[in-house]
Amino acid sequence: MVEGGISKADKTEFTDCWISVWKTPYIMRLALSAGIGGFLFGFDTGVISGALLYIKEDFKEVEKKTWLQELIVSMAVAGAIFGAATGGWLNDRFGRKISILIADVLFFVGSIVMAIAPAPWVIIIGRIFVGLGVGMASMTAPLYISEASPHKIRGALVSTNGLLITGGQFLAYLTNLAFTNVKGTWRWMLGIAALPAVIQLLLMLTLPESPRWLYRKGKVVESREILAKIYSAEEVEDEMLAMKKSIEEEKAIEGSIGSSTFTQIKKAFGSTTCRRALYAGICVQVAQQFVGINTVMYYSPTIMQFAGYASNRVAMSLSLITSGLNAVGSIVSMAFVDKYGRRRLMVISMIGIISCLVALSIVFYQAAAHAPAISGIESAHFGNNTCKAYANAPNPSSWNCMKCLDKKTDCGFCSNTNPQYAPGACIPKTDALEKACHTEKRVWYTEGCPSKFGFLAVIFLGLYIIVYSPGMGTIPWVINSEIYPLKFRGVGGGIAAVSNWTSNLIVSLTFLTLIEHLGSSGTFLLFAGFSFLGLVAIFFIVPETKGMQFEEIEKVLQKGYSPLKNTDIKETSDHKK
Repeated sequence: MVEGGISKADKTEFTDCWISVWKTPYIMRLALSAGIGGFLFGFDTGVISGALLYIKEDFKEVEKKTWLQELIVSMAVAGAIFGAATGGWLNDRFGRKISILIADVLFFVGSIVMAIAPAPWVIIIGRIFVGLGVGMASMTAPLYISEASPHKIRGALVSTNGLLITGGQFLAYLTNLAFTNVKGTWRWMLGIAALPAVIQLLLMLTLPESPRWLYRKGKVVESREILAKIYSAEEVEDEMLAMKKSIEEEKAIEGSIGSSTFTQIKKAFGSTTCRRALYAGICVQVAQQFVGINTVMYYSPTIMQFAGYASNRVAMSLSLITSGLNAVGSIVSMAFVDKYGRRRLMVISMIGIISCLVALSIVFYQAAAHAPAISGIESAHFGNNTCKAYANAPNPSSWNCMKCLDKKTDCGFCSNTNPQYAPGACIPKTDALEKACHTEKRVWYTEGCPSKFGFLAVIFLGLYIIVYSPGMGTIPWVINSEIYPLKFRGVGGGIAAVSNWTSNLIVSLTFLTLIEHLGSSGTFLLFAGFSFLGLVAIFFIVPETKGMQFEEIEKVLQKGYSPLKNTDIKETSDHKK
């Protein structure tokens, strides 16, 4: 595991940040160059949502096999788990700069492999490469920025990395939209990420290693030279002394708990205080994923099609709402996390999330219940091409659009022309019949049906992001940067991060399968159930840490936190002021 964590920033830090950057542009050059890793992290996890729509069009086996779609999406997450796990060792052994360069190579190779992929399995290999880069960038970029930034504005600069992640996701959706009418569509969408990877690689080659890592490796002179570019002359010696003291403390900690990861994990769970911290830290990370957020971020255009927006372009345009609100939410969180507290914002966020998921479940249930019926006359309009499953059904009059789109039928729904919600045609899912449907200015549906409730799904998805992003979207990471005792801070944060990525993998790998078996309504209701369990766990396990010093948090965990004991957290005198 590596030292370091996610720092938070207040308004004063942001003011100081702009003043310092204006005086010393080199600081921003360091932060933004490393921050491209966060941008690539966001871009590569977001771009697949739109690309998947066109991959299904080019490879029919992907369209027919739900598990293959899930693999293409989730293999980047699987790669990220391994990338994050090995990233710590690479950071400590070879340095932050080398780790970022390796991540860039992985991003570049993965993007090119996906862009030229002749088959779905090659796309999956490319996604694994990209995932490895994502995992490494997710921990290395904020670490490099933290260690190469003046301590007074460290939180503000590290926060820019989080903003670049959500900004990368938003730009990924814009990129998807830009390439919808370009020959090659998904190949351009996935391949364009190679460009920022090359830009970052070239920029990082001109930048130094982290001064902290250099000092730890005994390269004191080189470390001092870099600090001289960041701090004023009178501050350099103070920073050198502070760094020396910090690293001596870390080495003493390693001596007391061991340097091997296995030994550290064993001792972390053996400590009552750390074990309680891990329960809280893992709880919020797992809850963050099991509210279903990455089903929205990875499958947003597909969800829009489930809601009745058949056009790929329209589905991706509407998906911009979710990614844009997510980016805005990360800014809102910076403003409120220190004012209203972590626990309170998470509880409010979870209540809002549950409400939105239940509302989405109702919307999709109503959409399915009021799906247009199948007309034998409309189906026969396309010649001897009526869907065989419909034609051979014992009771075809009971069929509606949702029944027609069942994966087992391998059929599509061609809407009526006047009105669109009137009974339509159920015909085999072929390119020729899809073209015939479009020729008559009808709409061709393969994922969701025409629905008068579709706009409500867009509204509640937007509300879901609004209540998620400022609370459960960012605060779990803040909690995990504060809650662990000093000597277990590295291993505790690492365990929590792996639990987050693993939960992410489980959710992204099963979403479409759940839709297939439970329907959209049942799936969102299931996530509402998981969210309720998460809310209960957060209420009983996670203490408030607002305005507390690390030592105070440790004392609360030593005693054992319980909301029923009315254990209010004292704010520091500075915070009260």
